[in-house]
Amino acid sequence: MPTYTYRCIDCGHQYEKLQKITAEPDKQCPICNGEVERLIGGGIGIVFKGSGFYVTDYKKSSNSNNGSKTIESTKKDSNN
Repeated sequence: MPTYTYRCIDCGHQYEKLQKITAEPDKQCPICNGEVERLIGGGIGIVFKGSGFYVTDYKKSSNSNNGSKTIESTKKDSNN
């Protein structure tokens, strides 16, 4: 769920609220009940959860033919 930032037009109070994307935006300030506007934020970017990602997870093949040699040799072996 994204975090939205709101600012009251009347008193200037600014707050953040965790809401579903489909949720109706806030319309009233929790302090003065004035009208609020939702601010455009930069977001927090990507959040990685778990043990992590490493360079070795997606190691490229050292062959220039991208593994086709292995596939061909497997086909030859199965024809015998």
